[in-house]
Amino acid sequence: MRKLYRFILITIILASCVNAPYPELSQKINLPDNYGKNISSDTLSMGTFKWKLFLNDSDLISIIDTALKNNLELKIFLQEINIAKNNIRIKKADYLPFLNIVGSSSFEKNGKYTIKKSVEENLLLPDNNHFSQPLPDLLLGTSFSWEIDVWKKLRNLRKAAIYKYYSTLEGKNLLVSRLVTEISELYYELMALDNQLEITQKNIEIINNALGMIKQEKDAARTTELAVKRFEAELYKNISLTHYIKQKIKIIENKLCYLTGKYPFNIKRSLDLLNNPSSFKIKTGIPSGLLNNRPDIRKARMELIAALFEKKSAKAELLPSIKLTGMAGINSNHTSYFFKLPESILLSIAGDLITPLVNRNAIKANYFNSIANKNKCVIEYEQKVLNAYFEVNNELNNLENLTNNFNAKFNQTEALKNSIDISLNLFKNARADYMEVLLTQRDYLEFVYELIEIRKQLFISYINLYRALGGGWN
Repeated sequence: MRKLYRFILITIILASCVNAPYPELSQKINLPDNYGKNISSDTLSMGTFKWKLFLNDSDLISIIDTALKNNLELKIFLQEINIAKNNIRIKKADYLPFLNIVGSSSFEKNGKYTIKKSVEENLLLPDNNHFSQPLPDLLLGTSFSWEIDVWKKLRNLRKAAIYKYYSTLEGKNLLVSRLVTEISELYYELMALDNQLEITQKNIEIINNALGMIKQEKDAARTTELAVKRFEAELYKNISLTHYIKQKIKIIENKLCYLTGKYPFNIKRSLDLLNNPSSFKIKTGIPSGLLNNRPDIRKARMELIAALFEKKSAKAELLPSIKLTGMAGINSNHTSYFFKLPESILLSIAGDLITPLVNRNAIKANYFNSIANKNKCVIEYEQKVLNAYFEVNNELNNLENLTNNFNAKFNQTEALKNSIDISLNLFKNARADYMEVLLTQRDYLEFVYELIEIRKQLFISYINLYRALGGGWN
């Protein structure tokens, strides 16, 4: 017995001295104090705003609400959450006692020349009768088995399952955030295309008027066929562009319908992108706020914690385990004695002490794998944080440059708009021909076309900044 105790003690000491093949990685994240140009110490971040208040567009909010109810990808993910939740119940059951109802009935007839038959012939019942043939064996009772979780191996697995469940919840939040962002981008893309289609159609009208005047001048021998053909080519180019824009509108409408989980329907949206009342009030907070705001970072943190518990459980596999088994019930070799109590009562209990020996290397390998997985989760967590910081930084720079570009383009467009009035006055005073008026109008519309494109990019960049700061899921 002393040798057994000594062996168990040595096993525990060796198991506790197993070293990880790689050093522990630091889990402390040191983020900068600000995002570069943003030196504000204000901790309020627009990433904490609810998306309905942030977007402030009833048509867009209605589309997103429909998507959150019907989106098929989101419905699939909700089932994954249910699976993760049930896994917690499975892991919890592993460290609780297993209690089963047992009922069995068997009959045995031994051959004449067997050892059992020889025993039967020499063993008499109290009434001096031999055992009846065939020999019955009736049993009804309960059995139990319980692995005593001394080293918290099973409880750590349950905790790992809990944090994996939390991870799937954050995954759902991440999906909602992405869905809100993607639908918003498509919505503003659709608004921009509607505006650009309207401008292209106005251009076609202007070019048609110009083409009519050019043909009149050609008939009066004041211009050549070359000018006519150039305007015709310009006209067909714009007609072709309208078909291209209409096709893009249809594709984006279908994408929005798909994200809402519905077949094609009429998508309501605002028509004037340039005069949209939304304003860009940027509040970034401090970078450390990303750790709590962004669902992808929170998800990575939950996966890291789960990996830490799995590592602890894998280490406990190297230690001895204690398992209790037992049974209580009624057992008899004849129906007439089955309910004869207490003689037919069966009670048994046994304890097993098991420690790995031959397959110890395989268990060590599993433990080392758990360490590698934990290290991988640490790196992925740090990667998510680093990526989040640069996403915010990039969108801040993008917004600044797009704003400057928009202001310059807006001033350019206003100058062209004024030139239309000037060309009209010159035409009224016979100091310019009508062709100059038409071409000036056409140039103005083309600049408005570009202005709408930049305005769309501003909205999309603003939405992406909101998502980068952790918004869109709450």
